[in-house]
Amino acid sequence: MSYLSNFTAETGKSILVDVLKTVNQPEHAKKLSEAKANSGKEMIKMMQYVFPLVMQLQIAVIKEYGFPANREGLVQFEQIIREFEREDVDIARLRSQIRSIYLPPININSTNDVLI
Repeated sequence: MSYLSNFTAETGKSILVDVLKTVNQPEHAKKLSEAKANSGKEMIKMMQYVFPLVMQLQIAVIKEYGFPANREGLVQFEQIIREFEREDVDIARLRSQIRSIYLPPININSTNDVLI
């Protein structure tokens, strides 16, 4: 677990940028676009079709930084990133960009705080 002792905010930013680059590679972008088209704006379908693709791509990237290439490695990475994003606006912004790939926008009526 030496990758954890050397993990810094800069490492986190590098990984997040690499994830975004990977997601935007033509072959991956095409698969994601197809999955999104099949999902429409339905949250359940997005989580069923788009989310797993994004997770696979993230796992491939974090593996290159020493994290285990499995769900546990991804959970570990996400926990670290959540800690850093509280203090680093760049990390928060990058993580938000990744999340926007698989989470459709949610409209909120601010008058009544009700989901529309």
